[in-house]
Amino acid sequence: MRQARGMPWIQLVISLVAAVVLTFVISAVVGLVVGVVAKRKEWAQAFVTRMRRPFRATLLVVLLVVALTTSFDALLPADYPGEGWVSQAFRCAVIVVVAWFVGALAIFFEDLGLSRYRVDTPDNRVARRVRTQVLILRRLTVALIVILAAGTVLLGFPGVEAVGASVLASAGLVSVVAGLAAQSTLANVFAGIQLAFSDAIRIDDVVVVEGQWGLIEEITLSYVVVHVWDDRRLVLPSTYFTTTPFENWTRRNSELLGAVEFDLDWRVDPGAMRKELDVILAGTDLWDGRTKVLQVTDAQAGYVRVRVLVTAKDAPTLFDLRCLVREDLIAWLHAKSPQSIPRTRVQMVEAEPAPKGRTHRSTSEASALFSGDNADSERTALFTAAIPIHDVAEYQASLGAEAEHDPHVAGRPGGLPTGRPDGDPAGPTPGVDGRR
Repeated sequence: MRQARGMPWIQLVISLVAAVVLTFVISAVVGLVVGVVAKRKEWAQAFVTRMRRPFRATLLVVLLVVALTTSFDALLPADYPGEGWVSQAFRCAVIVVVAWFVGALAIFFEDLGLSRYRVDTPDNRVARRVRTQVLILRRLTVALIVILAAGTVLLGFPGVEAVGASVLASAGLVSVVAGLAAQSTLANVFAGIQLAFSDAIRIDDVVVVEGQWGLIEEITLSYVVVHVWDDRRLVLPSTYFTTTPFENWTRRNSELLGAVEFDLDWRVDPGAMRKELDVILAGTDLWDGRTKVLQVTDAQAGYVRVRVLVTAKDAPTLFDLRCLVREDLIAWLHAKSPQSIPRTRVQMVEAEPAPKGRTHRSTSEASALFSGDNADSERTALFTAAIPIHDVAEYQASLGAEAEHDPHVAGRPGGLPTGRPDGDPAGPTPGVDGRR
């Protein structure tokens, strides 16, 4: 009798052990098969690395659920207490591991697509664009899988349908409140999607934002991380790049042109300086060989401005090249052309004696704009003629009946409104009766 009562529990233990053993056996067989393929294909090894844990977890949970369900049917009565909760726990466990497996599989295929586009090459604009878009799609895919898995879990519980119906009944008000509350968050999400597919910025783009230049290190649905040149990270909301102007130095290609400027003395020899620039660029690998220019762009205030233009394959290389050219040319100026170093000249003169005799009269009237020999009659009449003003009697007659009841008119001498130049008791207006 005791053996008969203990048999179901033994069956339960055997079922659990069998599920675990079967999981490891199947995993080993699948790993062996995929390992053989992995020797010939690189993607197979990546598949084994990515899917090993999700596959084992999914297989183990499914086999354990099958073993426990079979054992409980033999061990417990048909309607044992808590049967619904046990079934829900099994179902939720299966949904979670399956979602994990599907998510890992989606990420593997995304990584497989990314492996075809390398970003460590000189011309990697297309690769960086694909990488940016795939990373955004990865986040969207993971979020969608999590939402679907959570919804599937919740819909399996009794009463959730009624809650969903009540939520849908008040969806209008809830949507308005939620939209107002999450306005900035939703704006960043849509801005992140726009940045990913509009090709405005990409991973590893060189940008200048907030006066800092750096690389786009990460693009998410809500923010963008910029790796500044001094290893700081500048975190900006996605809406910053859709509403604020910024510089993108690698929008089309990574090659850049930079300038090095010098303020030198007037005795500088641009020809000799240009030859030294050729020597400097010939001895470095930083210059890409596209452009080298030395020009005198300005000459004023006691200095001559010399500008050097050079090109490099990317922004960091260009920065180093500019520093190299600046340092070597300064050393050359000190060693070979010291007269070119900027100087400030001061000329000392003795005090001049005061002029004797009558002071000369100014002749500015002869060259005035509106008078004198250079005056234009049409221009003079246009800007100096008097402004025509209506006659006082005619103006009073035009007021009519409204002027008699106007408080500004009543009590004034002659019935003139206040604030009018015609009624100014101080005297005639310039340009009318007392023309000046």
